[in-house]
Amino acid sequence: MNAFREVTPVELPNCHFVKGIDSGAEDLEILPNGLAFISAGLKYPGIKSFEPDKPGKILLMDLNDDNPAVSELNIVGNKLDSASFNPHGISTFTDADNTVYLLVVNHPDFKSTVELFKFQEEEKSLLHLKTIRHKLLSSVNDIVAVGPEHFYATNDHYFAEPYFRSWELYLGLAWSYVTYYSPEAVQVVADGFDFANGISISPDGKYVYIAELLAHKIHVYEKHANWSLTPLKSLDFDTLVDNISVDPVTGDLWVGCHPNGMKIFFYDSENPPASEVIRIQNILTEDPTVTVVYAENGSALQGSTVASVYKGKLLIGTVFHKALHCELQ
Repeated sequence: MNAFREVTPVELPNCHFVKGIDSGAEDLEILPNGLAFISAGLKYPGIKSFEPDKPGKILLMDLNDDNPAVSELNIVGNKLDSASFNPHGISTFTDADNTVYLLVVNHPDFKSTVELFKFQEEEKSLLHLKTIRHKLLSSVNDIVAVGPEHFYATNDHYFAEPYFRSWELYLGLAWSYVTYYSPEAVQVVADGFDFANGISISPDGKYVYIAELLAHKIHVYEKHANWSLTPLKSLDFDTLVDNISVDPVTGDLWVGCHPNGMKIFFYDSENPPASEVIRIQNILTEDPTVTVVYAENGSALQGSTVASVYKGKLLIGTVFHKALHCELQ
């Protein structure tokens, strides 16, 4: 888990903490208009939480502002228990009529559901439409939406029970898997992962990218018309790859990483986990370009999980700490 790797700092010229985020921004999704959804306040077994007694929330941020701030989105409708809301990975889908749906991995009482919301921009709220449960969505980490109720999901463990999950991790069993979900059919489309984590899709919808956290790999799969996946290639890294964001313009992958992952699971404020962001260009070619865009030893930003770009700006989130907004050089 790269327990002792030291980070060589890579700085960006103009970075600011995002005011209002102090207990994590584990995942984020930026719409084409610059509005960003942020999943905040995750409680995950074995992971530090700075607000253990508060429910999680979905934040909204407008990256078109000179000094963007966050506001909490109200969740309306009576179908969701807000007290046990524990959001993890998120994904959006925009319908033909420009309706924006937000799909959220939720862990009420450390179980796994996927919550379907409709974004109501004028009201700055999320209308809860549906809670999705299935036996093949037992330990969901991240999702990528391919329809209002259609998505690929990573299960970071095979087992749902904490006791068996701990043995799965201890024994290094590569049993985690990826599920395709639709209201009509649910199926495992890829398996054999050592902690499947982030998942995303290419702008043309032809390829699915999967981060295998503990194996330090990103896998490229070809997506077929029947939603099945065929493996094409894998890339190896010297860091733990977490969530993947894809630039809708260039197709570049932006990945939040853990250069010394053991510090995530054994948190010490005197020796905090570092943060690292990598950019992968031309991933489908024989010679992709991998660049470390940001790296820091944890004194500023602890435990980066996600990074995404919008018009020359970079937004970096963390599993339980702060979020950073930077200008790219």
